[in-house]
Amino acid sequence: MDDVFSQFLASNQTALHLAVALLLGAIIGLERGWDSRERKAGERIAGIRTFALVGLLGGISVVLTREVTEWAFPVLLLSVVAMAIVGYSERLAQIRNFSITSMVGMVLTFCFGALAVAVDPVIAIAASVVTALILDNKEEVHRLVNALKAHELDAGLKLLLISVVMLPLLPSEKMGPGGVLNPREIWWMVVMIASISFVGYFAIRVVGTRKGILFTSLFAGLSSSTALTLHFSRQAAKNPQLNAQFATGILIACGTMFPRILVYCAVINRDLLPSLAWPILVMAVLLYVPALVIWHRNQHQVQVSQPPLNQNPLDLPSALVFGALLTGILLLAEFLGNWLGDAGIYMLAAISGVADVDAITLSLTRMSNDGLAMDAAVLGIVIAAATNNLVKSGLAAVVGNRQTGLLVGGPMALSLAAGLLVAWLQ
Repeated sequence: MDDVFSQFLASNQTALHLAVALLLGAIIGLERGWDSRERKAGERIAGIRTFALVGLLGGISVVLTREVTEWAFPVLLLSVVAMAIVGYSERLAQIRNFSITSMVGMVLTFCFGALAVAVDPVIAIAASVVTALILDNKEEVHRLVNALKAHELDAGLKLLLISVVMLPLLPSEKMGPGGVLNPREIWWMVVMIASISFVGYFAIRVVGTRKGILFTSLFAGLSSSTALTLHFSRQAAKNPQLNAQFATGILIACGTMFPRILVYCAVINRDLLPSLAWPILVMAVLLYVPALVIWHRNQHQVQVSQPPLNQNPLDLPSALVFGALLTGILLLAEFLGNWLGDAGIYMLAAISGVADVDAITLSLTRMSNDGLAMDAAVLGIVIAAATNNLVKSGLAAVVGNRQTGLLVGGPMALSLAAGLLVAWLQ
């Protein structure tokens, strides 16, 4: 039975592919017909029948190109373009609508039909569905564009620049002392950090504080837990009656650092994950649970201002500085590791953690791929994270007030001690 079915498919492959071309044209035509469904017959330039036939024509053009002449595809494509232009011109004379979306959709439908026969029908159908979705979500797309701010568009373009343009151009080879420097790997880590910050920024940008302080703090922690700590500490100094709410936000944001660390580890070196997961999860839980308890006891007052969003969600000079910081830490780690052994790694982790935990975390995770002992990498990451949160506790007390410092400092100290203990026992 299977052999008969396979023979049927083989002998009728062209017919099936042409049927797919007709179907994908109907998918796009259905959306276009629905959009102009209230117009009278004859007033619509193209609907489901026209688009279905254009898709079929694209498939037939490939068959004719194979069997008759290589000019079939370009001639028929130009014919479709000419018909679309004529229809658009006639419509423009009646209705002052300068949108050429339907005309572009018709040309794409022809190309999708050709793609279904010449290359892969699955790719052609997927492209058709995506096209139909884009056409159907006109208002949503326009609303998104109108809501986008200039510096956010700039940030998105810069993220594309550093990821799809710069990253592939960098050499992927070991350089420097001990071969610890790989330009592409270093820049890839920069892209990963920038992408996580970008997601955190827009999560708050889209939803804001409508979901409450827990949501705001959670995603602000993806962007910058230090920035949120400073913001909430300043607010606590001005509004001491909301100390508990601001302390909750700081603890949640600082706790977000630990899931981020596990993500870095899972992406760069999964072998490190079993050893790192327990101390990191313990530290996260010992921040999240007290934060939830404080929030539950004081949830009748949760009106706090969100962190300011006027900064650029992706600053290219900052990305370059972070790349330089990563390079410096990798070189220092190699030097101190050779000189002082694991003690040098721990010392570097503690110093680096004062300012930034991401760079040292990424560096140690990557070095665990190249000979650094797993237990040394785990303990170094935990030391850096603990040091970083200890600094934030000091910010809460100094920039904020004593009560905020105590509410934040207690869980931070407990998290620090427990994380170090679990890492040491492992």
